[in-house]
Amino acid sequence: MAQKKAIQAAGGIVVRKGAKPFVAIVQRAKDGLWVLPRGKLKRNERPRAAARREVFEETGHRVEVREFLGAITYRAEQGRPKLVEFWHMRAAANPSRDLMRDITAVAWLPLKDAIGKLHYPLEKLFLKSVGRSLVRKRGKKKAAKTKPRKAKNKANKKTKR
Repeated sequence: MAQKKAIQAAGGIVVRKGAKPFVAIVQRAKDGLWVLPRGKLKRNERPRAAARREVFEETGHRVEVREFLGAITYRAEQGRPKLVEFWHMRAAANPSRDLMRDITAVAWLPLKDAIGKLHYPLEKLFLKSVGRSLVRKRGKKKAAKTKPRKAKNKANKKTKR
């Protein structure tokens, strides 16, 4: 029996920073399920480029692609294996385009709410495992680094009396 070729896909864990960080999830039009923004690679497309394209199409937001986060695998149509690679992304504050027809809504939610709203258990687990470090609240700011001051040598200083 011939080995079925894996479906290649890519997407993003998209974070919008602010007073409280939010994560993007999207609702598919075909079944109404809430999922992470992702999609199949086009012919000769690299996964990172596909992830940026798919996130832009599905959320309407331009993104800055950051580090690779990992991948999930599962059986898709007719039992074909599917590999979805994910990158951390930072979204622009406002959308740049309308959503594609395949997506009916985008929700920007706190991490815990986004995990709870996702339909697939594997996506919930993945987001839970990588999400905490991506939306970590900013702690107290570190003191600004300053140049060390040179000690003043009073002996070299001329003073007026």
